[in-house]
Amino acid sequence: MAGQRLDFEIDEALEASLVTPRAGVASLIEVFRQSGAAAVIETRVKIKARKRGLSSSQMVESLLALWAAGGERCEDLNQLREDKALEVLLGHELPAAQTARDFLCGFHDDELPLLHAGKSTIPSENAPLLGLAAANQELVLDLQCRKPERTATLDVDATMIVSAKRAAKRGYEGERGYQPVLVLWAEQDVIVADEFRDGNVPATIGNARIIAKAVAALPGQFDHIYVRGDSALYEHATLGSMEERGIGYAISADMHGPLKAAIMALPERVWRLDCFDEEGGVREWAEVDFVPDDNNYKKDRDPPLRRYLAIRRRRAQADLLAAGADIKHFCIVTNRDDPKGGSGLDIIRWHRGKAGTIEHAHDVLMNELAGWALPSQRFGANAAWLRLNVLLYNLLSAYKRVGLPVDFHDARPKRLRFLFINSVGKVVRHARETLLRFTNVISRTLANTPRAIFNTPRPDLAGV
Repeated sequence: MAGQRLDFEIDEALEASLVTPRAGVASLIEVFRQSGAAAVIETRVKIKARKRGLSSSQMVESLLALWAAGGERCEDLNQLREDKALEVLLGHELPAAQTARDFLCGFHDDELPLLHAGKSTIPSENAPLLGLAAANQELVLDLQCRKPERTATLDVDATMIVSAKRAAKRGYEGERGYQPVLVLWAEQDVIVADEFRDGNVPATIGNARIIAKAVAALPGQFDHIYVRGDSALYEHATLGSMEERGIGYAISADMHGPLKAAIMALPERVWRLDCFDEEGGVREWAEVDFVPDDNNYKKDRDPPLRRYLAIRRRRAQADLLAAGADIKHFCIVTNRDDPKGGSGLDIIRWHRGKAGTIEHAHDVLMNELAGWALPSQRFGANAAWLRLNVLLYNLLSAYKRVGLPVDFHDARPKRLRFLFINSVGKVVRHARETLLRFTNVISRTLANTPRAIFNTPRPDLAGV
């Protein structure tokens, strides 16, 4: 049976009035400017090859607008350029795809000192990339001034971006790609540090430096600074640097021989219930009396500086002796002994919370923004692409948390696109003014509320 045709015809004539299907983008870019991040880019990001055309901040705004609206690649800018109403709202034209590629290539430099050398290398950053980092710090500062937090929990993790590019290096699982490291400030849901890396760089390299970089990027004073991470951070040098700085941490420990032996020697009576998981297993935990073989660790400290918390997972109905092969053991090392740390189980569950923060950020960057669609064979261009996506991630967090009602604070980019960013609006010129008319109430509300808030003077950080 043939389906019924809808009762309309497509008019071959194009609409001549200034109508945009991306009206919400303008409000987002205005917040970017009001935060001060655009001004930092204009001052700090100098691409030598660019002597005319769009400025650095206008190029960045164009890329942010593209990704916010759902575009992923430089080629998608050609479609965005046809949106003349959006061009009027932004106050500048949008670049062609090749212009954007040339801009990104300006972030590449073959002659940079190495932060790490060997079979894998990590280059340092040039001035334009550092300029993007400074703009990100300015955005985070604006968020902290407008919605302050006194605790900073930093979640550290690397992710693999699989790529078929010739320049991509093979990672530890055999796939070619890149393996950037991100540090997320959980309370504010913003990324305060990122380091783009080749896929063959081990995740254990340079973590003390990355954590120091993230702490330096935090604006203002804090009552507590914490770090959560997986076993890539389980280096005694990294743990020692956090201890020296007074940073509380919970890190997954490597299950090396002595630690595993200490866990296996625990008597059955010390294991306590953690939870039942979704796969029908039971998780239990116990404190382990373990001292690492580390010449820098003070073994005679009382109480011990580091606590080791063991976790085992087994089938809920299994006999422990018969199902020994099915039992899996894990361990967390922590230096938290503050009252807010709670019991060992509280710390285990607090450490587990990073799955809903940094892993969520990876998912958003790669699947809802454009972090995965690296544009170039050139390392610096790809590093800039990722950092600009980080900038957009933080811009969306600030936009939601400061400018929108609480119901939208956890909204993902695809929901914001559906409700607001990709809203239809008409640009009207009247009495020497440019007016934007939305077609529905919620879009108009979501556009007006953050405009009213971010256009007010930024509070002084000294009062936070």
